[in-house]
Amino acid sequence: MAAAASSTSLSSSISKNLSSPSAPLSSVIRPFAAVTPTYKLIARSCIAACFKNLNSEPLPLKSNPIGDYLDAASKYRDVKPLRATNAASDGNSDIHFSLDKPREECGVVGIFGDPEASRLCYLALHALQHRGQEGAGIVAVHDNVLQSITGVGLVADVFNQSKLDQLPGNSAIGHVRYSTAGASMLKNVQPFVAGYRFGSVGVAHNGNLVNYQSLRAQLEESGSIFNTSSDTEVVLHLIAISKARPFFVRIIEACEKLKGAYSMVFLTEDKLVAVRDPHGFRPLVMGRRSNGAYVFASETCALDLIEATYVREVNPGEVVVVDKEGEHNLCLMPHPEPKQCIFEHIYFSLPNSVVFGRSVYESRYKYGEILATEFPVNCDVVIAVPDSGVVAALGYAAKIGVPFQQGLIRSHYVGRTFIEPNQSIRDFGVKLKLAPVRGVLEGKRVVVVDDSIVRGTTSSKIVRMIREAGAKEVHMRIASPPIIASCYYGVDTPSSEELISNRMTVEEIKDFIGSDSLAFLSFDSLKKYLGSQSPNFCYACFSGDYPVKPNEVKVKRVGDFLDDGLNGSIESIDGGWVQARTEIDEKVAGSV
Repeated sequence: MAAAASSTSLSSSISKNLSSPSAPLSSVIRPFAAVTPTYKLIARSCIAACFKNLNSEPLPLKSNPIGDYLDAASKYRDVKPLRATNAASDGNSDIHFSLDKPREECGVVGIFGDPEASRLCYLALHALQHRGQEGAGIVAVHDNVLQSITGVGLVADVFNQSKLDQLPGNSAIGHVRYSTAGASMLKNVQPFVAGYRFGSVGVAHNGNLVNYQSLRAQLEESGSIFNTSSDTEVVLHLIAISKARPFFVRIIEACEKLKGAYSMVFLTEDKLVAVRDPHGFRPLVMGRRSNGAYVFASETCALDLIEATYVREVNPGEVVVVDKEGEHNLCLMPHPEPKQCIFEHIYFSLPNSVVFGRSVYESRYKYGEILATEFPVNCDVVIAVPDSGVVAALGYAAKIGVPFQQGLIRSHYVGRTFIEPNQSIRDFGVKLKLAPVRGVLEGKRVVVVDDSIVRGTTSSKIVRMIREAGAKEVHMRIASPPIIASCYYGVDTPSSEELISNRMTVEEIKDFIGSDSLAFLSFDSLKKYLGSQSPNFCYACFSGDYPVKPNEVKVKRVGDFLDDGLNGSIESIDGGWVQARTEIDEKVAGSV
């Protein structure tokens, strides 16, 4: 009875505040802060009851509910994006140098309360450059106007001093993106900015929505017009058609319709909002600068660069609202058992980051030690496939008491274009990226440590290159379990049919890549190392067991080019990158 009475009282209080457009955010959020753990269970029903009592008129659904997308809106002034130069126009071949790895698709940053917000955002994006190299953007607020610059290429390609001078203000959000090549990609570069009935909003998103196609289809059926192939645009449409006030409640209402992975930062004229999906698939951390400014980022390495002190993670299912009154926290979305992406520790994140409460460096070093314990081999030297295999190789070498040396040197200066010689060079793409050190390899029994094998094509070329440098034996050690399933939660992986571990045994893969032996980190050993935190991680790529069922089948269409294993040839495919989905779950079909 006491809980019920409190529920009614709380609902009435919040409803009263929400009904007033001028009500301060604190008057809406603070009632939640006083709710005891028992009463927190009824918070969502309270906010739902509030919606029914709102007196605001319904927002009319227009043909394009978010206005002229990425064009001038009521309080949005567009700044022309800086386009990266395209050397392919003078005859160069345009090729991805991914070394056949899963690729993280984004990194996000949000800063509130610092007069150098856009410049700090620029530096933080540099720290997150490994999470996306194809596009970058920053949105800043000045005099209640959202100003945006986005462009194709690296952060340093898109921004310079004059560009940053066009982004004054005390708050900003930023984004780095992995995608395909070409001008068709520019419209998909985030952050996105849109005008709607009550102002403007910018958003940067890391993740992937597994119900994107069904949501988009319903919105289009209702008259929405989409300007990009990004699932992030769905979020903006859902916010625009929401009848809720204030803005953060619109975000909550929109997020309740989303399924999949999303760590997002939103920017309005006076607020910064950070949101993480209920499973917490992708990382999102919060920090503070010495002047009190708030910083949100995908990894702690971004906090370190701009001298922000790590405070905590944004919790799964949490909405953090920052305004001039300070920080306000809401956990209104249901948050089941966390399912954090294990590949953040294996490959995506930088070794100097702390992700999901664990040091990435320490985790990779331990994976190498476990590999050495389970699969030792008589060898003369241990080398790594740089850069992601280095820390695991250090752990492997230390455990077996064999020196670690740099047997492969990675070139960090290979651009997105190259001039291929008329006479074909075998394994040309890999040789541009990696160079063997003959003095380290010649006449030696070599252990090569890598973080993963995806298709196996690059591994076979690396093994061949090491043998050509004079190695007597080549033993591959992989610091992760075999990848047998595609990812639907914000990572670009091939379809399951393309994954070599889904088609071959370990022995068959060994023969395919041409190594003398091959061993993977065992799944059981990985979970044992994680201990009590093991249930909190997502292992779908290793097990095929998806925490959120991918009801829409992944269909990969790569626009502009398709790299076929870094051998210098390209296959043209019409159109841009599209993560097409086909609905197969009747229960989900037609639902929002």
